[in-house]
Amino acid sequence: MSGGVRSRYAPPAGRAPLAVALDAPDGATAVRWARAVAPAAAVLKIGMELFYREGPAVVAALRAEGLLAEPGAGGRGAGAPELFLDLKLHDIPATVAGGMRSVATLLPRFITVHAAGGAAMIRAAIEAAPEAEVAVVTVLTSLDAAALAAIGLAGPPDDAVRRLATLAVEAGANTLVCSPREVRMVRSELGDSVTLITPGVRPEGSDVADQARIATPGEALQAGADLVVMGRPITRATDLGGAARAVADSISAGRAPAGG
Repeated sequence: MSGGVRSRYAPPAGRAPLAVALDAPDGATAVRWARAVAPAAAVLKIGMELFYREGPAVVAALRAEGLLAEPGAGGRGAGAPELFLDLKLHDIPATVAGGMRSVATLLPRFITVHAAGGAAMIRAAIEAAPEAEVAVVTVLTSLDAAALAAIGLAGPPDDAVRRLATLAVEAGANTLVCSPREVRMVRSELGDSVTLITPGVRPEGSDVADQARIATPGEALQAGADLVVMGRPITRATDLGGAARAVADSISAGRAPAGG
């Protein structure tokens, strides 16, 4: 439970620690993508674009097809990927707590909040959803040093990540989100008990798109990440299932695939 002692994340048996981001424009597309990638993914991530459009209905649709595991379920959905709600809640503590209570009914494994909301907000989120893992986002992977300076956040990205990660853990968080560039530093600072999730992961040679601080899946895991998140390099592929399997196989083999 988020309010107690948790061990580091480990994927379901036989699955690589890969979260596929279903950043789809609508629910029907998300379900189609999920059918293709679910055999290779440990986690399916639903972000703001999809959730704001479809709401809980998209989670229900995925569960109806057995594409999402339910915690403790031994029947339909057993062995399927787990749910990651990447909603990045950021508001006053009472509002975030209310939002957490609402989305916790969907039985996610992970729900994200922003570390910049402060320690009281993080504590409120954890207390409001004790069955979920509150994943605290440190610094977005799209931000570089110049962007941080422009918004008044002092120091280069790794310093900002260090401060926010420490704040989050001191507030009771056990799961952090940071770019693969900071994983080794965060692991060194905060030890082996914290789960580290890394977006900004791209196969070797892939388009970086709007990401500023990236690495390959193999580099992220070797640095100490527990779960890597990948979206567009998989969901924009001609063969989504094949792309997801290639990434998962490369992770299992301890190397990153050649990208495109």
